[in-house]
Amino acid sequence: MLEIKKIKKIYQMGKVKVEALRGVSFYIDKGEFVAIMGPSGSGKSTLMHIIGCLDQPTGGSFIIGGKDVSKLNDDRLAEIRNKRIGFVFQQFNLLSRTSILHNVEIPLIYAGLKTKKRRELAKQALESVGLGDRVKHKPNEISGGEKQRAAIARALVNDPLIILADEPTGNLDTKTGEEIMKIFYKLHQQGNTVIMVTHEAEVARHARRIIHLRDGLIEKDEVKT
Repeated sequence: MLEIKKIKKIYQMGKVKVEALRGVSFYIDKGEFVAIMGPSGSGKSTLMHIIGCLDQPTGGSFIIGGKDVSKLNDDRLAEIRNKRIGFVFQQFNLLSRTSILHNVEIPLIYAGLKTKKRRELAKQALESVGLGDRVKHKPNEISGGEKQRAAIARALVNDPLIILADEPTGNLDTKTGEEIMKIFYKLHQQGNTVIMVTHEAEVARHARRIIHLRDGLIEKDEVKT
């Protein structure tokens, strides 16, 4: 379903070239729950940006759903981001002046769905994460954990190939973070493909597979038995 082949990413910092990724390769099958871990500077954020079609590699190829997206233009990458990838960020990235329901339906607006259909799907997504009674609330009227639940609902609403989470518990207390991780595990059990970037071992342990990065290379790829 997702294939990373010898991905390299080089940044030009003035006269200095920085190799963020140095030939990373791995597969992710449909329905896997994978955590990508590594210390600061390991390349995990760069890898997340490439998987999320937010950046392009300097070399190698990235295949998602059978399509090589590594050399597509910005418009095509934006289309793939909207249709195939559901994002969950540490900062929630919710619009503060509008309702939770409208926040969740935003990807469907870009997809061109009519109002009645997209509101129906947005309500279903919110109900799936336990926020069926919060549809009219604004982000400043709900807790941090509920904001992240809303962000997960937004990621789910387009029925993406991949749910990509970047430090999803980073702004939450331990108890709330555990509740959010249970939602991701439930999504995995329902057949969703979840890729999570984190630097916390306690968060990564919820995944079935952990890819460890160090200095732009895979140090270890471990699968739980």
